[in-house]
Amino acid sequence: MAEAESLETAAEHERILREIESTDTACIGPTLRSVYDGEEHGRFMEKLETRIRNHDREIEKMCNFHYQGFVDSITELLKVRGEAQKLKNQVTDTNRKLQHEGKELVIAMEELKQCRLQQRNISATVDKLMLCLPVLEMYSKLRDQMKTKRHYPALKTLEHLEHTYLPQVSHYRFCKVMVDNIPKLREEIKDVSMSDLKDFLESIRKHSDKIGETAMKQGQRHRQREKQAPCREPNTGLDPGSPGSHPGLKVPGAQDLVDFSPVYRCLHIYSVLGARETFENYYRKQRRKQARLVLQPPSNMHETLDGYRKYFNQIVGFFVVEDHILHTTQGLVNRAYIDELWEMALSKTIAALRTHSSYCSDPNLVLDLKNLIVLFADTLQVYGFPVNQLFDMLLEIRDQYSETLLKKWAGIFRNILDSDNYSPIPVTSEEMYKKVVGQFPFQDTELEKQPFPKKFPFSEFVPKVYNQIKEFIYACLKFSEDLHLSSTEVDDMIRKSTNLLLTRTLSNSLQNVIKRKNIGLTELVQIIINTTHLEKSCKYLEEFITNITNVLPETVHTTKLYGTTTFKDARHAAEEEIYTNLNQKIDQFLQLADYDWMTGDLGNKASDYLIDLIAFLRSTFAVFTHLPGKVAQTACMSACKHLATSLMQLLLEAEVRQLTLGALQQFNLDVRECEQFARSGPVPGFQEDTLQLAFIDLRQLLDLFIQWDWSTYLADYGQPNCKYLRVNPVTALTLLEKMKDTSRKNNMFAQFRKNERDKQKLIDTVAKQLRGLISSHHS
Repeated sequence: MAEAESLETAAEHERILREIESTDTACIGPTLRSVYDGEEHGRFMEKLETRIRNHDREIEKMCNFHYQGFVDSITELLKVRGEAQKLKNQVTDTNRKLQHEGKELVIAMEELKQCRLQQRNISATVDKLMLCLPVLEMYSKLRDQMKTKRHYPALKTLEHLEHTYLPQVSHYRFCKVMVDNIPKLREEIKDVSMSDLKDFLESIRKHSDKIGETAMKQGQRHRQREKQAPCREPNTGLDPGSPGSHPGLKVPGAQDLVDFSPVYRCLHIYSVLGARETFENYYRKQRRKQARLVLQPPSNMHETLDGYRKYFNQIVGFFVVEDHILHTTQGLVNRAYIDELWEMALSKTIAALRTHSSYCSDPNLVLDLKNLIVLFADTLQVYGFPVNQLFDMLLEIRDQYSETLLKKWAGIFRNILDSDNYSPIPVTSEEMYKKVVGQFPFQDTELEKQPFPKKFPFSEFVPKVYNQIKEFIYACLKFSEDLHLSSTEVDDMIRKSTNLLLTRTLSNSLQNVIKRKNIGLTELVQIIINTTHLEKSCKYLEEFITNITNVLPETVHTTKLYGTTTFKDARHAAEEEIYTNLNQKIDQFLQLADYDWMTGDLGNKASDYLIDLIAFLRSTFAVFTHLPGKVAQTACMSACKHLATSLMQLLLEAEVRQLTLGALQQFNLDVRECEQFARSGPVPGFQEDTLQLAFIDLRQLLDLFIQWDWSTYLADYGQPNCKYLRVNPVTALTLLEKMKDTSRKNNMFAQFRKNERDKQKLIDTVAKQLRGLISSHHS
């Protein structure tokens, strides 16, 4: 067993030794480790020593075998050393000679080396300069562009310089300076371009007036061409918002009066610099401010048409510029922004026009303003702006225009009525007759047959008023032009305004004349005649309106003229004034009455004041021949009733405490004079005795006292057919008391006479019976 293990160990040690002999020394570690890991390393060392001794013996044998060759080699080597020394000496000598001979060449070669180095440096410098020169040239170009204010090309140059040229030479110090300067240059370009934009904004602010004026003129010419060629198709097939949709308005346009290049350049520059939104916001903000300034009207704008024109020109100029910017830039302004500005402008413009137009009292200025507003609206409408609200506001101004017309025509009517002579128009020739008939629609066959000279029944204010009404209608028609109204709307507007003229202005003017303190009966009579003829002419005014509006009166909703009512009211007022005037004249005459109520004498003629009064009434009623029959009859009856009432009041007034039979006789003569006047028929058309009935109360009262017919009165009182039906017992008692007091005063001593006593008793008895009648009537 032990012997087997010894054989294995010896075999392993042999293997290890072979491995050591054949293995690289760097890898011998693991082999040796296997020896030390075992327990037989002592035996291994012994084997190793034995193997070393074996190898040494082999080396020694090999050396002994080659020794003679070694000796021969040494001998040869010694020979070679001598030859080598000789060669060394020769080489050294040759070298010394070569060094001496090549010293100049070395110097030349050193110089050549330096030249070659310089040449390389120069070549490198040239190459570097060739890289730097374009940079410097671009920078120089940039400065030139900045100096000549070519900012957009300068910005392009700056972009090329920064991104193309400078990266190639970025390691040079001057390039770093340039790179550091680039942001400053950008800011400088931005600042300068913004300065140009501000100059542009100031320029368009100053030129807005001229731009608007040009656009308005072009708009006016455009509208005139449309009027001259009404059959031309108005639709151009273009969108109102497109640049090509402004026929006639773009030549000359905003671009011909203002240089828009600064805004384009600035927009491009800010777009390139990535600040487009900042630029857009700034531009819009500044233009909004300018819009507010433009829309602020001057305080005295309403004084002249030029004030309104300048205001409109500025607004039109502003929006023409914005429209141009809208269509020549990509999104600097958009339709929403324009619409927002226009909404603001529209509201402020309408508010300003409402305020300032309300100060205007001249209808011609209001009419000119309306035409200007229409031109303003039409001009902007062509540019695509909605203007319906302006035309709605014009309808408001139309009402104001109507009011100013009414005020103007109130003055015209006042002058006509004040300057009229209130006498029929005399004509002495056919030419004069036709002239009057041409001014006023009047036909009278009988008047035409009369020889010259002859007179129209009306005074001059009739044709004048009629023609002024027509002029008013023309003035109303002028305002309705270009308002895009239908014929029916125009007709309705004219009729309503004319109705106001008739029912308010003319009516007031006539009423003022009629109510004047110094108006005479002749004038009042003439006014009645005049208004009668004007009333008849209303149908011709209807026809006149129909002819100019082409709307038949039978059309549904057509307003009718109220002229008939106006003239009837004026005539009735004049009639009432005649009645009042007559009564006042009668009162004036009655104030002259000077009755001696205590007289005992019997007169034989009427009082002088009454004779004069009757003469006045006769002459007055003679003037009434041209009046309508009922007017003259009513005036005559009114005058007679007032005279009768006034005479009754005169007889019964409290101041007359006593009266005699003689005074009553004189009063009876005056009443007879009045009755004679009534019977004479001062105004035709009364049935017999109708006018006398005005004095029936006086007549019966006087007959009762003068005839002293108390028995009949007392016996028949209350019967429908009694003789003294109109005598009131209160009136009779009042008058009887006055006569009783007179009898007592004048006959203090006559009471002892029998007949006087009997008469006094009779008066007392009658008075007592009258009181009984009165008390029974009241009960």
